[in-house]
Amino acid sequence: MRALLAILATTTLAAAGLATTGAADAAPSATTAPTDYVVLASSADGAATAAKAVTDAGGTVTSTNDSLGYVTARSTSGSFTTDVARAKGVVGAARNRVIGEAPDARAKADAVEKAVGRSGAAKAKPVKNAEPLAGLQWDMKQIDATVNGSYAKQPGKKGVLVGIIDTGVDGTHPDIAPNFDAKLSRNFTTDIPDIDDIDGACEHPESGCKDPANEDDDGHGTHVASTIGSPINGLGIAGVAPKVTLVNIRAGQDSGYFFLQPTLDALTYAGKIGVDVVNMSYYTDPWLYNCTANPADSPAEQAEQKVIIQATQRALNFARNRGVLPVAAEGNEATDLGNPTFDDTSPDYPVDAPKERTVDNSCLNVPAESKGVVTVSATGPSTRKSYYSNYGTEQTDVAAPGGDTYDNPEKTRQLAGAVLAAMPANVAEAEGVLNPDGTPNTPAVVQSCKGSGAKQVCGYYQYLQGTSMASPHAVGVAALIVSQYGHGGGKNIGLSPSVTESILLGTATEHACPTPRTYHYVRNLPDGTVSTADATCEGPKSDNGFYGQGIVNALRAVS
Repeated sequence: MRALLAILATTTLAAAGLATTGAADAAPSATTAPTDYVVLASSADGAATAAKAVTDAGGTVTSTNDSLGYVTARSTSGSFTTDVARAKGVVGAARNRVIGEAPDARAKADAVEKAVGRSGAAKAKPVKNAEPLAGLQWDMKQIDATVNGSYAKQPGKKGVLVGIIDTGVDGTHPDIAPNFDAKLSRNFTTDIPDIDDIDGACEHPESGCKDPANEDDDGHGTHVASTIGSPINGLGIAGVAPKVTLVNIRAGQDSGYFFLQPTLDALTYAGKIGVDVVNMSYYTDPWLYNCTANPADSPAEQAEQKVIIQATQRALNFARNRGVLPVAAEGNEATDLGNPTFDDTSPDYPVDAPKERTVDNSCLNVPAESKGVVTVSATGPSTRKSYYSNYGTEQTDVAAPGGDTYDNPEKTRQLAGAVLAAMPANVAEAEGVLNPDGTPNTPAVVQSCKGSGAKQVCGYYQYLQGTSMASPHAVGVAALIVSQYGHGGGKNIGLSPSVTESILLGTATEHACPTPRTYHYVRNLPDGTVSTADATCEGPKSDNGFYGQGIVNALRAVS
């Protein structure tokens, strides 16, 4: 998932806290470099109040979100956050951090999602009347999204809009393009070169360092979009809902960070254009757990986390009230979110910012633990809860295939246990996984082609694992539900998010906790060491911490 629910990145921008009434930052300087902020009003109709607070504090309003009641502002005052927080009707201000690509700092987190290695590579066995790589899609078989399953009953409808809030979507990928809506797609982020970059240049200076809305320089968002809605077109794979419309609503940086303002703007946009369901395979940076009163945090840090919780909830409410069902990945920390105890990853930027904190159930992973969100845990090929997947009786709504490269008798890392989906050609080239003739040089990447000569079309696909990969399976099933039961009219096809959610959960295949309930994970790591961990499943077969109400099922959902 993360703030990709797992991604590589770093930044040299300093973390900055907020001030609450009566609590100032320590020794604020009179002036600072020009800094951007998100200023949140106490109510959704309070954007004017927030704007006045900015002006009174000597700042300049740069944009306004009247739907959610916040403004973005710019100031050089070292006491800006303190001054704004004193204003009546204002929750607080958070620095609006934007960064560019600098991929080394998240190698540890990325180890979850990147199915690297050369062991366990599988060959695609032809499946009658199916896409060329369908034989590698154990994930679709697990949820009955196959030619003899949901595809035959309900492959989805073009009028159903699925929003992908991620690092972007490669809308030119031949196994995404037929279902990609370029006109509706938007990019709410601006990539700014890391000041440590040698060339100091962004990729698209002609557009102010803002990528086009059909580009993905990371690959995460494209993989998610492909899992949801790759078409049945004789190339590569098919997604869960191969005939729905995909909309890129980008909120993640190239580096994989998801900061507050872009995520808020993305959810607002989804509500306004009539999106039916959105996928959120991330957590909002910089806090893995947002705690409003943690003694390990300064008053400024506590205030910042309060703003993240309240602003995100407001955005989710706005979207859901306008017909959007939000679906989120549960996270890759192998933690019981109902009983978290420790966090040493927050704040996750700059690189040396994380500190050790004792956390508890009052702290929230956002948006996975926000209200009104369908939260998804991950399963492996055997249907066991994936070794990395978060879980919890309060948090897990459903489970879905996310991959588990150690879910095999040898308990060794094997590619076949991950999820295969589309990969942008530019990312494959940048990662050096292609031979001079364009063929992959690693089994972690698969190429599929159709046609011949000048008319030949090829696409790349990569193996990834994570709750980031589980969530889009649930989103695809939700899109099928809207396709099957929506009654038309208005911008949306017409199915209430509460009805979609009810059917999604009610048709999931119930899955009991393991016996014994404490599952002992063993992984034989590539370096020869053995890793072990325990996770305890609580709750009945009908609703437990590992699987929620069950593993989503595409065929049952439309039957």
